[in-house]
Amino acid sequence: MTIYDGVHDKNFVAIDSIIFGFDQGRLKLLLIKRKMPPMEGQWSLMGGFVGSHESVDDAAYRILENLTGLKSIFLEQLYAYGDLDRDSAGRVISVAYYALINIDNYDEELGRKYGAEWFTMDEIPSLVFDHSTMVQKAIRRLKRKTIIQPIGFELLPPKFTLTQLQQLYEAIHQKEIDKRNFRKKILSMGVLNKLDEKDKESSKRGAFLYKFNKEKYDYLTSKENLFDFI
Repeated sequence: MTIYDGVHDKNFVAIDSIIFGFDQGRLKLLLIKRKMPPMEGQWSLMGGFVGSHESVDDAAYRILENLTGLKSIFLEQLYAYGDLDRDSAGRVISVAYYALINIDNYDEELGRKYGAEWFTMDEIPSLVFDHSTMVQKAIRRLKRKTIIQPIGFELLPPKFTLTQLQQLYEAIHQKEIDKRNFRKKILSMGVLNKLDEKDKESSKRGAFLYKFNKEKYDYLTSKENLFDFI
């Protein structure tokens, strides 16, 4: 039962987006340089306030599309941050989301409009407010999810090699993964379709290309089948 005494303070609800991309074997984070006080000119996650006529999920998708130009991508709610002094501008409760996008599809013109830049995980600058805490929690969540189920295909091109897929997971977990075990596990799940095409940029023989089978993946997850992945 909700107790209402007729008196309440005015609080603002904001969205902060932790946007991950993958490029040349490295996991990257998209940040913007703030153009307004407080902390103008410092690095920040992309964010905004929830409108009076939209849900927090709708606000998160709107903010993400405004910055990247992308729709229908992987986006998941991470955590709500509500410390009293987290934002020096006022009482702001922030709902953090993390997203996975393919850098090749990212709208660079929009990025320049907001002063956005990609940073590798070992080059992330100091961030405003509690944004560093949000990023670290998002990384831990991403690592944990990839242990129990294959996600992250949004970070890859539509057609990719097994080497590229392994490099992605090594970038997420920041460690080397045994090649034979990785390929055996991922192929045994049936979530990849092997194509008749080869990528010949890395070697003369070339490596077969694969595509993610979303229907098979959705079927397995609907059965609550936990993946023993990495």
